[in-house]
Amino acid sequence: MHNNLASQTELQSPSVLYLLNLAIMVGPANKRQKREEYRTAHREEAAPELPKKKFYRQRAHANPFSDHQLTYPISPETMDWSPYYPAFVLNVAPGGTQTLSKDVEVADIGCGFGGLLVALAPKLPDTLLLGMEIRSQVTEYVQERIKALRAQNADAHLYQNAACLRANTMKFLPNFFRKYQLLKIFLCFPDPHFKARKHKARIVSATLNSEYAYVVRPGGIIYTITDVEDLHNWMVQHFDSHPSFQRVPEDEQEADECVSVMRTETEEGKKVERNKGKKFVALFRRLEDPEW
Repeated sequence: MHNNLASQTELQSPSVLYLLNLAIMVGPANKRQKREEYRTAHREEAAPELPKKKFYRQRAHANPFSDHQLTYPISPETMDWSPYYPAFVLNVAPGGTQTLSKDVEVADIGCGFGGLLVALAPKLPDTLLLGMEIRSQVTEYVQERIKALRAQNADAHLYQNAACLRANTMKFLPNFFRKYQLLKIFLCFPDPHFKARKHKARIVSATLNSEYAYVVRPGGIIYTITDVEDLHNWMVQHFDSHPSFQRVPEDEQEADECVSVMRTETEEGKKVERNKGKKFVALFRRLEDPEW
């Protein structure tokens, strides 16, 4: 009994409490330090290997209405794409901005760890693809992944057409793309935001669909996939009710090679496959604007 009381007294002493608190603090600090050491070493490699995802983990959900201290262009004309697609730099425009030989035409909104991007890039070698991700560490992972793939496939000039940037597309999509600039937009396994009060944060809504209609040219396609049937029905309902979009027939949908890639190559898609879950796919074509 006396020994137990002595032990409790020792544990409550200021010096012991200080050491316990210090031990608790050291854990996360060491983890952050290892992550930074890995990233620094990875960036300095002459022929970088693919980055390790465990050093770039970040919580799955981000509040799109928060201030994420993002950098974005005032307008599409002021966006400098040259750091993202150096192989496609054409010349230096007035004012020092470097222009590209072609425009970005495919956007993967909420690209996650870039599975769709790196799978589509070799299949669409003459098209510039852009992943847009709100989470900073995940964005960095995709950028490092593309950098490594470019280095590993330098002789074949592969993956030069893929890039990723950090962006909140719910706020700033028209800042990056001109009217009718995009040919395809992918919305793969977006956050379902199950609670009704969170539905305003869904990536598909009447307002956002009008922005998609602005940046996607007539004939362009919006690709959607999710493992949540309620969200699938929500997206179908909102696109069906929008006058600028029409659902693509299922036979045409299944003939699209991008659909099979979307089903199998995203990280979320692979996870659903492992868990033997269902995937709900719907495509929507941008219609011609009526004559006014």
